[in-house]
Amino acid sequence: MSEISPAALRGAVDLSSLRNRPATPPEGAPAPGAVDVVVDATDETFGQILELSRTVPVVVDLWAEWCGPCKQLSPIIEKVTRELGGRVLLAKVDVDANPQLAQSFRAQSIPMVVALIAGQPVPMFTGAVPEQQVRDVFAQLLQVAAQNGVTGSLSVDADADAEASSTPEEPELPPLHAEAFAAIEAGDYSAAIRAYEKALAENPRDEEAIAGLGQVRLLDRVQGLDLQAARAAAAEGPLDVQAQFDVADLDLAGGHVDDAFARLLDLFAQLPSDQRTPVRERLIELFGLIGTSDPRVVAARNRLSSLLF
Repeated sequence: MSEISPAALRGAVDLSSLRNRPATPPEGAPAPGAVDVVVDATDETFGQILELSRTVPVVVDLWAEWCGPCKQLSPIIEKVTRELGGRVLLAKVDVDANPQLAQSFRAQSIPMVVALIAGQPVPMFTGAVPEQQVRDVFAQLLQVAAQNGVTGSLSVDADADAEASSTPEEPELPPLHAEAFAAIEAGDYSAAIRAYEKALAENPRDEEAIAGLGQVRLLDRVQGLDLQAARAAAAEGPLDVQAQFDVADLDLAGGHVDDAFARLLDLFAQLPSDQRTPVRERLIELFGLIGTSDPRVVAARNRLSSLLF
């Protein structure tokens, strides 16, 4: 990214419904005085976050528990935020738990990182990016904030910052997993897929490789897709398997898990029995990506079973 400006997302992001929240900070919202510069934001607390963006730029990290690239990117963003000592606030948004925020930011895929300057959205990046790029974008964000008169600083909660800095480092990744992560950082999803496939050839029970492979395949499939065009094609061809796959992938990447499952289950129900296998296989792949114990997967799997028998 070479240039960012507060006007870049106007019309693409609608935060109007989140502005008028109660003045009393809900539980979990940043309190006056010393704060942790990394907070969990929700549909209910985001009005407070918007107000803080008039003092310091707020970076919004839209993520989900099942998203592998999110788990790679989020620690980097947190590290860079804490190093800035209160000049930036990081608001983490779980898109599964906060559908209103996910819809407001129109998150077509995650991780998606957007900033707020005086309540105005500022694009940063989508997908996992290397640490140096994160640092470069943060530096540019501070410049844009200064140009728009947002130059404040938060009083940092020293205890929270010390606790974060003392957190043990993540264990070193196995070589093929590290190779896959490096390829994802470089945007080479084909190389990441090959690395995960090699890891599974060595150990078919490697659950992290199974999940990683599903996630990177999803990223590879949605790369370059246009949501509006995909939805139009799916509407024109309700039994067009690939068109329905494209929208389901985009929905899942954007955190709309139930919508993705419902679309594919409806398609499965309408297709002749001899054409159902690819849809069933795609559903099973997506079930594994979200997690077999997730209640949305349990419900979708039960419906799939009822359609099979």
